[in-house]
Order: sequence, then structure tokens, then C-alpha cells
Amino acid sequence: MARSTNQALADWMDHHEVKVAELAELVNDAMEQLTGRRGNVSERTVFRWLSGENRWPQDRQRLALENVTGRTATRLGFVPRGRRPAPGTAPQEDPVRRRAFITATTGTALAVTAPNAAATPPRTAARPTVGLADVQRLRDRLAELYEEDDKNGGGQDLEEKANLEVRRTLGLQQNGSATGRVRSRLYALGAAFTATAMWAAVDSGRLNDAQRYMEQAVTLAGLSGDGQVQHQTWRYAAMLADQRGRHADAIAAAEAAMMTAVHRRDPLYASLSHARLALATASAGDHNRSLRALERAASAYGRADLAQLRPASMGFYTLGELHGLTGITHYRLGRADEAEFHAHQCLAALNPDQHRNRAYYTAQAALAQLSQGDLEQATVTASTVMPPPGTVPTGRVPRLLGTFTSALNMKAPGAAITQEWNERARDLTRPSQGAAQ
Repeated sequence: MARSTNQALADWMDHHEVKVAELAELVNDAMEQLTGRRGNVSERTVFRWLSGENRWPQDRQRLALENVTGRTATRLGFVPRGRRPAPGTAPQEDPVRRRAFITATTGTALAVTAPNAAATPPRTAARPTVGLADVQRLRDRLAELYEEDDKNGGGQDLEEKANLEVRRTLGLQQNGSATGRVRSRLYALGAAFTATAMWAAVDSGRLNDAQRYMEQAVTLAGLSGDGQVQHQTWRYAAMLADQRGRHADAIAAAEAAMMTAVHRRDPLYASLSHARLALATASAGDHNRSLRALERAASAYGRADLAQLRPASMGFYTLGELHGLTGITHYRLGRADEAEFHAHQCLAALNPDQHRNRAYYTAQAALAQLSQGDLEQATVTASTVMPPPGTVPTGRVPRLLGTFTSALNMKAPGAAITQEWNERARDLTRPSQGAAQ
């Protein structure tokens, strides 16, 4: 009979970014937690599972594998001995010689016993087991928060949701029993959730609170050893320092993002690093270095494989976003015509669901038009993202419109168009500090 490969297990490993040697170690660790004796699963064992040579692992290995993945053996593509699944149907689990054990909710594991053997008292773990299935659930929740931010922006609601996930993640870290790899991923998720809370605080204009979040995120990212989340945290740190007018800190944070392995390995991350450096150096007045960074950001983006699987935290970085950041950089450099061009390129290239960014870059386009003296077109553009009457304006877009209002009054204080705009914008809060990206 021809041997068939185990595609279900291979797909799970690919989705969770688990290599053969890593899966072997995770299963051995789970066997030790389950029975008190470390397993002897090797890379060869895993290869035999993947090739279909071993279609039904030993009891201890099978239960440990289920504990690691959060899936039953049959869902992982294994077939019980003596059974062949009907074409197009999933095989059913064989209950013989198998005992289910309770995982993270209770922390209790039951040892496997052979038929007619004396019952062995269950071994109770001191702490609940935390595995890759828990990590994946947290990743899914993080992706939901990113999607919510893209659609609605930040604010207190997003901040509270992110904080809840920080507590949940760190609770698993402190109270659960996990392998070193799982602990690393929990720290990375803790950093990502904390950075999301930071971003929400920035969107609400509470920069002191955002700073406290950032300090915690930097610590957690360092503990994780995860280059991708470290890159994310440093670029957020650059943005926050820029918002606070700390230009040297913003440049240093952007340079720290460029020191991560993922910056060197993935051109898309490199593009974003250079774009952040361009913004920071423009704010610091380093015209030439800023333009060089923009060139490198565009070049790296052109080399990136956009189909490559990446964390949800990079989902926002499209060609439209690169144009948007480029436009803001040109605006800071006093090149309003270039700024407007890139703002329009940004709006044309943004994904349909990037509602928050679309409103933000529309306001940036209005600022660029105003800077060129086109008052009428600028007010028309800005009015398209004006908050509805009677609503309480929150987030970066209303603050950016406050900046627009101030600039309009400075440029044409007595003009009729200014008075008309002031009447429409009277509920907007004038920003106390820069609202640029």
C-alpha cells in the first residue's frame, strides 16, 4: 500500500512556525509534564510522522502531541491502528487504551494505563499547562485588535481591551507551566498587547500614559527575544518620542529598530524602519539624511515579497502607508507640493478597510494644500473628515484638524473662508502638541 504524507500535521507546523526539532522538544517537555518522565522523541520520530511511516504515535507521545497542539490526533492527520478512513472523511478517534487528560483549565493530567493494569492515581501538576494552542488564541485576539484599530482608530475602548489581554497573557506567563519557546511567545504577545494599549493612548492624546506603556513594552519585548516584536516596539517608541518632540530619542529608537535581525532579513521591515528614520530626521531638521532614508524605504519596499506570511502587526504597512509616511516627511521638510502628491498616492493605494488611516491622510492632504495657499480646496478636503455634529471628537484626526484650524487662521485670519471654517470647527480641540504621524 502506498504511503501518504501527513499534510495536516505539516500544515499545523507551518501555521505555528514550528520546526521539526522544536516540535520534538515540545512533545518531550509535554511528556515530562504529563508523566513525570521526559520523552525521547527525536527529529527522526517527527519525520516519520510527517512522511506517514508512523501513522499512529505511541500513547504517551500521542497525548503529549495533543497537549502541545490543542488538537486531537485524528485532526492532526493520524489514523488509529487497524482502521482506514473512508475516502473524503476524517478518521474517528479510537478510545481503546486512551485516557483524556485535563489541560490548562485545571492543571491536572492523567497517566495512560494499559488494559487490566492497576489504576494509577492521577498526577496533579502544580500549575496549569500553557501550550501553543493558547498562544494561537492570543494571536487571534491580537489580530482582532489590530483590525479594530484600522477601522475605528484608538481610544479608551481599545486601550481597555488591550490591557485586559496584557493581564491575561502575563497571568499565563506567571502562573502556567510552559516550555521556553512558549514563554518567549507569551512575552512577545505581552509586548504587542502593551504596545497596542500605548498606541490607543497616543490616539487619545495621553502621551504620559503612552510613555509608561512603552517602557513596559520595551521590557517585555527584550525578554521575548522575538526580533519582529522588538522591531514593532522600537518603531512605536520612535513614533512616541517624535510626538513628544524628543527628536534625538526618536532617531535613536528608529536606529534600534534597524539593528533587529528582522530588519536585515526582511525588506518590508527594512522599508518601515527607514520610513520611521526619515520622519524622525525630518523633525530634527536633517534634510539630507531624511531624503536618503526615504529613498532607502522605497527601494526596500520594491524588493519585499508582499505575499510572505508576516505577523498581523505588519498588515497596515501597504504601499499606501509608505506614500503616506513619505508625504508627512516632505511636509516636515517644507516640500508641500511633494507632500500633497504622496498624500493622494496614499489615498489611492490604501486598503478599503483602512478607515482610520484614510481619514488621517486626508487631513494631511488638506494641510499640504493649505501650505501651498489653496485655501478653498484645503477646507473642502478637510471638511470630508470633520466629525459629525454633536459628537465628541477624539483621536488623532480631530487633533490634526485642530492643527489645520490654527494654520488657516495664521495664513488668512480675516478671510471669509476662515470665519466659515471656524464656525464649523468650533468644537474641535486645538492640539497642545504636534499631531503628525
